[in-house]
Amino acid sequence: EGDRLNLNGRDYPVAWQQWRDSQNQLRTGISDGGLAHRLGVLLGDTTDPFQQPVAWFQPQLSPLAVRFSANGMYRYLDITPWIEQYQWQVQPQGNTLQINTPPARILHWRQGRQPWGDRWVFELDRPTPWQVNRLTFSRSGLTPRDFSLTIEASGQLATIPNVKVTATPNRTVLETQIPGTARPVASMLLNPTRLVIDFRSDAPPPRTIQWAPGLRWQQQTVTLGNHQFPVDLLIIDPQQPGLRLRPLTPQPTTVVGLATLPELAQTWGAAAAINAGFFNRDRQAPLGAIRSEGNWLAGPILNRGAIGWDDRGRITVGRLSLQQRLRTPAGTFPIVTFNSGYVQGGLALYTPRWGASYQGKTASEVVISVRNQQVVGQEAIKVNQAVPIPPDGFLLVVRNFSAALASFPGGAKVELETTAVPAVFNTIPNIVGAGPLLVDQGRVVLNAALEQFGRGLDAQAAPRSAMGNRPDGSIVWVTTHNRVGGMGPTLAEWAQIVRQLGLINAVNLDGGSSTALYLGGVLVDRHSVTTTRVNNAIGVFWQPTP
Repeated sequence: EGDRLNLNGRDYPVAWQQWRDSQNQLRTGISDGGLAHRLGVLLGDTTDPFQQPVAWFQPQLSPLAVRFSANGMYRYLDITPWIEQYQWQVQPQGNTLQINTPPARILHWRQGRQPWGDRWVFELDRPTPWQVNRLTFSRSGLTPRDFSLTIEASGQLATIPNVKVTATPNRTVLETQIPGTARPVASMLLNPTRLVIDFRSDAPPPRTIQWAPGLRWQQQTVTLGNHQFPVDLLIIDPQQPGLRLRPLTPQPTTVVGLATLPELAQTWGAAAAINAGFFNRDRQAPLGAIRSEGNWLAGPILNRGAIGWDDRGRITVGRLSLQQRLRTPAGTFPIVTFNSGYVQGGLALYTPRWGASYQGKTASEVVISVRNQQVVGQEAIKVNQAVPIPPDGFLLVVRNFSAALASFPGGAKVELETTAVPAVFNTIPNIVGAGPLLVDQGRVVLNAALEQFGRGLDAQAAPRSAMGNRPDGSIVWVTTHNRVGGMGPTLAEWAQIVRQLGLINAVNLDGGSSTALYLGGVLVDRHSVTTTRVNNAIGVFWQPTP
C-alpha cells in the first residue's frame, strides 16, 4: 500500500492498496477521493458502505467493492475489473502506484450555450482519465473563478475565445475563467465516447453516500426565503463501535502552528475532519477553548460559544469561560488567558502543551517559571525571546501587572485551580470553542454582540461551518460556501439553516476561507487548490472491525 499515485508520469497524493482475495487473485484498490479527483470517476448514492456505485464512461452506474484501510482513514474501491477492461498497466514501486493508460485522442471539441450556462463537449476515441485540476475560490460569489481541466488525451482543438489550450503528447489542458457562482458538472457517455462539462449556477442535485458504518456524507440544498444554500453534511453516529471524535492540533506536542485541514487529518490519522475554532494567524495560536480526553489544551476567550461531547454521544453547548486561579502564600491571582493567542494584561499561563518554549509577545513581559508547584525564578524578556517551558510545570507571563511580581518569589508554593462555567463543561472530556452559539435546545440563540464579536459580523455574508446534534443522537458537521447566485449566508441566515437541517444544538465554527470538510483523503466541499491553513480542527477516527 502507499499514498502516491503516478498517472501517466504525473504524481498525485492518492492512497492505494493491493491485496490477494480468497482465490489468490491480485486486487488493486484506489481511494474513492483519488478516483474522483484524479481519474474523473463520479460517485453515486449508496446506503451500503461496502458497495459504491460509480459512473465512468458507461451507460449506467456500476458498483465497485469497497475495502477499508486497517486504520479506517481511507476506503479503497476495487478497480481490478477496469484494469482488465480498459487495458491499464499497473505497477507498484515502493510507496507509489504507477498507472499508465492507453493513448487516447480528442476527436472533436465544441462549446455551446444551455439554459443554465456554457457546455463543453469532448468526443474521444476511447475512455480516458480526466480531472478538474484548478477551481479557485470566489469570496464574494460573484467574482470570476479560475478553472482548469486536464484530459489524458491528445488532439488539435479549435480556438475558442477566452480558453487557453495547452496540448502535449497524450495530455490536453484547458484553462479559462468561469462566473463566481458557476460550478462544473461532469457527465460521461458512450457511443460515441464523450466527456461533457456543464457550467451551472443552479442548485446541485442531492447526494447521499454512506462512507462507512456510522459515517454518512450528504449534499443537499436548503431553501430560506427566496434563497437556496447548497450544504455539505457529515452525519456521525456516536453509538457506532469504533467511531470517536477528537480535537486536532498542529502536532501532538503543541497547539501552536498552522496546517491545511488534510494535513491535520493525516497527521493524526483521522478519516474525516472539519475546521474548528478561531485562531491568530500571525501568532499561529488558538483563540478559543480546546479540550481533549479531559485535558485542557487551550482556554476559551470572551465567554464565546463552545461545543463539548463525549464518546457516548452526549452533546453540550453554551457560552464558555474558564475560571483559573493561582493560590500563593501571598494571595490568590486570576489567570486571564491560558495557552492562547489572545494577548491581554495580567497573568497568562503557558503549559508544555503550548510547546517546548514560549516566545515573548509584547515589549514588556516578565516570565515566572514554575516547576513541581514551586516558583524557580523570574526573568524579564524581549519580544520574540524564547524561554523554555518546564516539562514538569508551566510559565506565568506577567503583562502590565508588575504589582504581582513580589508575590512570586523563588521557592514560593503555587496551586492552580481550574473550573469551567457553565459547570456542566467540567464533566465533558472534549470541547472546542468558536462561536457564536447558534441553537440551544431547539431555539435560535444567536447573539454575536454578547460574545464580543466585531460589529457587522451578523450581516456579513460568508462561507460558514458548524457542529451540532439532532434529536436522534447523531452528531452533524455542516459547511456551506456560496448561495445559488450569490454570496454565503449571514450569521442570522446560518442559524436558521442549521435549525432547518434538524440540529437542536449548534455552534458556529470558524468560517470564511477556513471553511472546509475533509473525508477519506480529500476535501469534499471545495477544490483542494483553494484550501488554506488553520490552527485546529475536529477529526473522526474510525477503527474497522477486522
